[in-house]
Amino acid sequence: MGIVKISEQMHENLRLTSGALSRSINAQAEHWLRVGMLAELNPQLHYGEICLLLIQAERQAGPLTEERAA
Repeated sequence: MGIVKISEQMHENLRLTSGALSRSINAQAEHWLRVGMLAELNPQLHYGEICLLLIQAERQAGPLTEERAA
């Protein structure tokens, strides 16, 4: 795990959005990073389609096990 420096404004955006969506600040940042990465790799996809890709990937990963939790 590493540390990422972000601007105060981005941190404030993360704080507000994470509260509104009931996520931790780290979980919100990771969500935005994953969505942004997939959007850059797949510019033809809309946000909803990207979310479906994330859900499908999670389904394929299967149920949470001790190995996945670590």
